[in-house]
Amino acid sequence: MNETAGLRYRRQNRHDVISDHPADRVRKGNGLKEPPAMSGCWEANAKLRLAHRLYEDAVAGPESIANIGESAQYEVTCGRPLGIRVGPNGTLFVADAYLGVFEVNPTTGESTRLVAGGQEVGGRKLLFINDLAVTQDGKKVYFTSSSSRWQRRNYLHLIMEASADGRVLEYDTESGELSVVMDNLRFPNGIQLLPDEESVLVAETTVARIRRVHVAGLNKGGMDTFVDNLPGFPDNIRPSSSGGYWVAMSAVRPNPGFSMLDFLSQRPWIKKLLFKLFSQDAMMKFVPRYSLVAELHDGGICSRSFHDPNGLVVAYVSEAHEHDGSLYLGSFRSPYLAKLDLSLV
Repeated sequence: MNETAGLRYRRQNRHDVISDHPADRVRKGNGLKEPPAMSGCWEANAKLRLAHRLYEDAVAGPESIANIGESAQYEVTCGRPLGIRVGPNGTLFVADAYLGVFEVNPTTGESTRLVAGGQEVGGRKLLFINDLAVTQDGKKVYFTSSSSRWQRRNYLHLIMEASADGRVLEYDTESGELSVVMDNLRFPNGIQLLPDEESVLVAETTVARIRRVHVAGLNKGGMDTFVDNLPGFPDNIRPSSSGGYWVAMSAVRPNPGFSMLDFLSQRPWIKKLLFKLFSQDAMMKFVPRYSLVAELHDGGICSRSFHDPNGLVVAYVSEAHEHDGSLYLGSFRSPYLAKLDLSLV
């Protein structure tokens, strides 16, 4: 796609970032603060262990509900779907980390590529497309590009590097125009449209926070903080039936306790040494398995949270999708989905 085909890069003015947190609590490096105490709404429990697994060993890394990934060996050529949404006419919009953004007819299997992965937009490549959100009329698709340096198969390098090269982009399904809405984000991951469709929530995984990016209206091009300093690293964001948002976290920052990712974020020389000594799979073993799903409301207020310490039943949780009184739990690594009956918790 070129300029005449509808590709345009929209530069933004300097973003107005609002934070209510004292600057003296911000650590150097990737911006992580001292982890909050896991008390009150965040107090540890084992409620996620009441879930039961679905399609065990029949799926591989179902990151977003109803999609199946391939092994890392074939990801670049076969693709790796990470985000999926239902459009207004019943088609599926799918974000593939490598291949791009697609619209798929679930009845016929016919697919149309809307955005090609790997293409250059605004001088930087779309190397790691992650999640997406679609307006009710289907005219706008917003999606996250987690990095222009690392691909999904090297996601741990992105986490350790904590670089601010992620973006939110907008695709106009009528004109074919593709534009940058927000840049300089740190591992933008899950994305969720707010009800007025003038802004989106975006999880910045490596700094444990969720931003609100204004994509339409008077504040278009601006950004503020929805919630900062979460006790875990957020992945996908999905709406709850009570008007809030389900946020999935596959790793936590225990306080009291020890967080390996927080520790390494302040010691880049140790990170470089570890990557020389260990593979990415081996590095994952240094991060304790702990799944956490929280329901957040306006102001980033936590109303309830469900935990699985050690990930005994639900491991590497990536998404919590609510439907008909249950939470369906996706995972970026586990060979199963899980279903949690909300009446039990």
